[in-house]
Amino acid sequence: MQLLTGIPKKFEDELFARYREIERNFRERRWGPSELDGGKLCEAAYSILKGHIDGHFPASPSKPANFPQACSNLANANTSFGHSIRILIPKMLISLYDVRNHRGVGHIGGDVDPNHMDAVCVLHMAKWVVSEFIRLFYSVSTEQATELVESLTERHIDVVWKTGSKKRILLPDLTMLEKALLMLYSEAEPMAEKTLVDYIEHSNPSVFRRDVLKPAHKKKLLEYDSTERTVEISPLGIKRVEREILV
Repeated sequence: MQLLTGIPKKFEDELFARYREIERNFRERRWGPSELDGGKLCEAAYSILKGHIDGHFPASPSKPANFPQACSNLANANTSFGHSIRILIPKMLISLYDVRNHRGVGHIGGDVDPNHMDAVCVLHMAKWVVSEFIRLFYSVSTEQATELVESLTERHIDVVWKTGSKKRILLPDLTMLEKALLMLYSEAEPMAEKTLVDYIEHSNPSVFRRDVLKPAHKKKLLEYDSTERTVEISPLGIKRVEREILV
């Protein structure tokens, strides 16, 4: 589902991908400047604002040479575009962009490393920016926009452990269906069938497909795309995880 009406999907995807990256790195306590960098999200957000105001979009998001000045210039747009698009979001982008450009180097002379404090700031400013885009372009309330942003992010649950490039379920007594639903619940996007099989350590992909995926698909606990070989948890599956597994 596309949430930003009138915005090229390529631009929306870039904005949401950069937000997910910030949220994931924060959750995994990677607070350094290179890991928790709002700059790329700012570039995607600015490109959406500029394209919307101009009435046309370039081939892909890009950063102007003087980012703060370019954001400030958006205030001169026709007032029909509204205060948030012309002023509020651009000002937030300037601040977000500045945090990592000028706070992510050195920290000489300070008694406390500001990385965690800055990371909190970056995360919440990024969340506000994305929520505001959804509120404006999807025509929903601030509360609904915030809920939609939360749905974009991976759910953090202590029984799913990320180790290296893999994830593992820390409840070994669960059935394979329960493990699959729990793993899918922890992801913000559909998973490749191959990845899911690997993560929950099933020994036979064809048996897993026959005994777990297809029956669960039939019960509408998940959506199994047999062509793309992807799996996504459904609202019914989410309810089952929250009411029967995470108790």
